[in-house]
Amino acid sequence: MTRVFLAGDSTVAARPHSMAPMAGWGQALPVFLQGAEVVNAARAGASSRSFLERGRLAWILQRLAPGDLLLISFGLIDRKPEPGRHTAPFTDFQWYLRQYVHGARDRGAHPVLVTSHDRRSFDAHGNMRHPSGLYPAAVRELAAALTVPLVDLHRWTTDWWRQAGPDGTRRAFLHLEPGEHPNYPEGIEDNTHLRPAGALECARHVAVTMRVTGLLPPDHFRNLDVQYLPEDCLQWPDDHTFEQVTAERAVAA
Repeated sequence: MTRVFLAGDSTVAARPHSMAPMAGWGQALPVFLQGAEVVNAARAGASSRSFLERGRLAWILQRLAPGDLLLISFGLIDRKPEPGRHTAPFTDFQWYLRQYVHGARDRGAHPVLVTSHDRRSFDAHGNMRHPSGLYPAAVRELAAALTVPLVDLHRWTTDWWRQAGPDGTRRAFLHLEPGEHPNYPEGIEDNTHLRPAGALECARHVAVTMRVTGLLPPDHFRNLDVQYLPEDCLQWPDDHTFEQVTAERAVAA
């Protein structure tokens, strides 16, 4: 069975039950795939640099087999001025991404670059800001230079956020009123992380692009045309299982 490995940050990562309904698009990707196993190794707080330097990429490369896919999505954390995480978009950010691409190809696997979706950010007049800056452009440039398939999630979500506006985008992001969900009794306004409605549509776009570009055979896709998908089609592992899997990957790395 073909496997689809995911390397990325919190916008890709699976979340445990205690953090529901927060969800990364990688957590929703299995809803749209069949006959292919999704191995979500994305980690919250990871940049392209820290993911590699902490052994997460090595963990993936040790397990990649010929024909597997490696979806690579970074940028939101790379822009933060934190030692050990920050990279500059057209220099070391691209250098680190090259290690993922070459590592996958050396093992006969197929790398795929995915631009990060942008944060929900609007000015006082309802115009959308672009806090991701030049990182999506750096990914696009690298994909063209290395002839790597590109899923431009950033461009697609930017159009979505702009059309939906400040109010409409609340349904995609983790915005909850006090008492709306037991995991967030005081409510939350998170303009970075998605809830199921946003995660599912981002994952659908990733899957549609994978199908159109022939990254997997057509019979490996499902639900692409299903307009409404309930939140419970996503799976949130219980905290014990989530912590155990995370610990095992950390040790293996």
